Amino acid sequence: MMETVRFRLNLSAEKMLAYYQGAAQQVVARASDGRRVQFPAQWLRRFVTAEGVTGLFEMRFGADRKLIDLQRIAD
Repeated sequence: MMETVRFRLNLSAEKMLAYYQGAAQQVVARASDGRRVQFPAQWLRRFVTAEGVTGLFEMRFGADRKLIDLQRIAD
């Protein structure tokens, strides 16, 4: 059974640089339902712009709690 979690991110370009430089490897966010979610920063690479990463995201993960998919669903 897959579960879906939505959360908003507003990470500056400087913050994303820390992920690229290896200073941080995990992203932690608060989901819209109040849960704390943590996932590898590499999942954000395709969403990085010159301003960083912003928007409303939806992640899907399996029963084993492994991340399956991450999509930006709104800016």
